[in-house]
Amino acid sequence: MTPRRPAPEAAPSLAAEIEGYRRDPQFRATLRGREFRFTTAWGLFSPREVDLGSALLIEHLEAAEDADTVDIGCGYGAIGLVLASMAPRGETWLLDKDFVAVERARQNAEANRLTNMTAMLSNGLSAVPSGRLFDVATANLPAKAGNEMLTLILADAHAHLRPGGRLYVVTTTALRRFIERMFEELFGNYEKVKQGRLHTVSMAEKR
Repeated sequence: MTPRRPAPEAAPSLAAEIEGYRRDPQFRATLRGREFRFTTAWGLFSPREVDLGSALLIEHLEAAEDADTVDIGCGYGAIGLVLASMAPRGETWLLDKDFVAVERARQNAEANRLTNMTAMLSNGLSAVPSGRLFDVATANLPAKAGNEMLTLILADAHAHLRPGGRLYVVTTTALRRFIERMFEELFGNYEKVKQGRLHTVSMAEKR
């Protein structure tokens, strides 16, 4: 029997690279005039910087100081932290189906001294009690989620908004017509808030 050879050790440069990857990425970003500190994780969406779609949504959303808000698919919390800072007298919920994202969102809320936030595991809004209503809902909707899941998110967001509540979403511009159709069917209205080169921010109001 041929003796088994030991596995070769990683080259020193690769070993150092691997060790570097074990450290969570960290960065700072100025959003709506406030500097935020973020700790993220490899495998989460856009771990080195706030992605262009989220940044476009953040730039154009509005929330009153006492608004109750919810961010659906929060990731490490970029949009949700901004919502919480815009509405310090309300409560902000951050939802994500990835437990690492929820953990980082909680960590980032604490690092940025935002105490009016709750982060929880939820596939869309599935974990939100039926009677819990919000004034503003937001989502950076990924095309890869599929039309079925996107439809559920939009329908559940409508159900969890108070009358007069607003849903802001950002999508790739290729999804704009789908969002327009769904908003018209669910809310009876649609507003294109901002269209960039790659992304579109859309809004609907519950009436």
